[in-house]
Amino acid sequence: MIRVLVVDDSAFMRKVIRDILEEDPEIEVVGTARNGIQAIKLVRELKPDVVTMDVEMPKMNGIEALEIIMKENPVPVIMVSAYTREGAGITIEALEKGAFDFVPKPGGPISLNMHRVKDILLEKVKAGALANIEPLFRKIKSKKIRKGEAKETRDKIVVIGTSTGGPRALSLVLPSIPEDFEAPILVVQHMPKGFTESFAKRLDEVCRLKVKEAEDGELIEPGKIIIAKGGKHMEVEEGRIKLKDTPPLHGVKPAVDPLFISAARHYGEKTVGVVLTGMGKDGKLGVEEIKRHGGKVIVQDRETSVVFGMPKAAISTGKVDEVLPLGRIAEGIVRMVRE
Repeated sequence: MIRVLVVDDSAFMRKVIRDILEEDPEIEVVGTARNGIQAIKLVRELKPDVVTMDVEMPKMNGIEALEIIMKENPVPVIMVSAYTREGAGITIEALEKGAFDFVPKPGGPISLNMHRVKDILLEKVKAGALANIEPLFRKIKSKKIRKGEAKETRDKIVVIGTSTGGPRALSLVLPSIPEDFEAPILVVQHMPKGFTESFAKRLDEVCRLKVKEAEDGELIEPGKIIIAKGGKHMEVEEGRIKLKDTPPLHGVKPAVDPLFISAARHYGEKTVGVVLTGMGKDGKLGVEEIKRHGGKVIVQDRETSVVFGMPKAAISTGKVDEVLPLGRIAEGIVRMVRE
């Protein structure tokens, strides 16, 4: 049985979320809290397996409570956040500070449509109960590659795919890439529409390379990091970004496979694919395509992955060149691009 604590300042939302969770026979809601102060107290007392956490609350908000919980009694925390520009920015901050994942509230803070995200919420609660949360609260060091160590990289391309645990992983890997790294880096992070713009802006603040959200038709230029736009698949066509509004793949949009496959077919042996932490098997087909065209593949190891689903699926192909801990991924990318 998965024991869950539900935190929300709205009595209505606490009941709605509780009812959704308790429809599943594998889940028991062991308590509810109306603010961050209560949440911290109940996490100490009840020791839940997973916490669902509202963002905006009186007395102490979800971000403040998350920080204290991850320091004192680490537990997978799923942020349940408003589908707004401001809500997106706060959600990205929460993911950086150790939240396991998030579920957007359809329709604002008091959502009458939570049933629309029922399956996503249940999936993420179950994944959280099985997750390796140590990378979310333990500091991992990444070797910062100095300027001058990344020359002769212009003709290659790097494609990165990730899901759960990805925002924190990317915020460690990408800032370690030096400013003279000239290969373009294209990233698919499983994230819904409305959140990827804030995510790209946050990464741009901490990276030495320019980071931006993808635009349809834009030129793939050296030394730029492009984040796939939520709600669209991102592909490579004739040296430009192509955003496609085709159906979800593996239940997600953007998916990793369309990017990996299109990059492999366009860049061939000059492609370096990277699979980081995440649920599911997205990226597996792309890894096979990259290797079919002579490219290289790096995968994050089990110990530093929050969820080892995507990396494990990639490794199962037998086509992976290196399996590295998160702190060595940036170094591996630079080395493979220079080879």
